[in-house]
Amino acid sequence: MNKIGLTQPNLCKVTHSYPSPVISCIHKDPHASEVSRITSLSSVNRHTKSFVDESTSNALKDVHISTQLLDGFLDLAKDNTSRDLETCGVLGAFLKGRTYYVTTLIIPKQDSTSSSCQAINEEEIFAIQNEQSLIPVGWIHTHPSQSCFMSSVDLHTQYSYQVMVPEAVAIVMAPTDTSRSHGFFRLSDPDGMNILRECQQTGFHTHKEPVNGISIYEDCSSIYLNPNLRLEICDLRH
Repeated sequence: MNKIGLTQPNLCKVTHSYPSPVISCIHKDPHASEVSRITSLSSVNRHTKSFVDESTSNALKDVHISTQLLDGFLDLAKDNTSRDLETCGVLGAFLKGRTYYVTTLIIPKQDSTSSSCQAINEEEIFAIQNEQSLIPVGWIHTHPSQSCFMSSVDLHTQYSYQVMVPEAVAIVMAPTDTSRSHGFFRLSDPDGMNILRECQQTGFHTHKEPVNGISIYEDCSSIYLNPNLRLEICDLRH
């Protein structure tokens, strides 16, 4: 498989690389027994109950994420987490067949509070994505002292990704939530997407629920944790 090179290393200094510093995509063919599919956790959290129709789910491409991504991100976010500040990152992937492979995690410069995180200097993110031909397939952020859920601000952020890539995923890391430490979420489509498309409010606010009883967002059903997938983390904060 072709290697992905960095034509402008100054744009993206790779601060962490798993499982080795060699830049490539998949170091061997994944074995089905090693790749873990993320299953619905609706029974754990009623707010994220999935009503997604199986035929709709099958229409989405799969997304493979390195098993190292969650812990690697939490490790880089620990200083903020200890100060009750959120941290966010962008997932960069390449598409092969009907599968997105997340090979790069970009942690941008950002302004953070205990309940929000806003990327700044976004042109640096776009430069890395363009140089490496990466597709933004979602984002990851922490809830340092809150439970694992999607706030109204999170829903608007997710909409901006999902309107471009239907498979885009929002990963929420909630290290202090003893019932659910992380979640993989998407807006329900078309119901949740339509509500966010029509909403003009900013900041924290309530959204109306779909009239048919479907949740505005749901657990993802096409996410796989892949131990064979290489991951690079580009931390632009320093």
